Amino acid sequence: MPPRSTRPVDKLDDDDYPAYTMGRAAEMLGTTPAFLRALGEHRLITPLRSEGGHRRYSRYQLRLAARARELVDAGTQIEAACRIIILEDQLEEAQRINEELHTREPTS
Repeated sequence: MPPRSTRPVDKLDDDDYPAYTMGRAAEMLGTTPAFLRALGEHRLITPLRSEGGHRRYSRYQLRLAARARELVDAGTQIEAACRIIILEDQLEEAQRINEELHTREPTS
């Protein structure tokens, strides 16, 4: 028998774990399931599917959806809001990689 971990994997701490149903996600965001489907159509978020085929959303996806809702509520078209968020996410990742490269010790 393999040794037990001192700290089991905690799905509650996993930002990518698809814990929320579409109805619950919409309720948490104060929006409609149609809004979440639209975000999927514009490729901002791609929910995972349960064995029964139901959409499941992660906390990370809900943060992106909340940002999209902020932009849409401010008058931005949903397609443009999705593109803005995708670009913001790409920029953040590029900055993180750049910082990692600059903080590495030079190899001789």
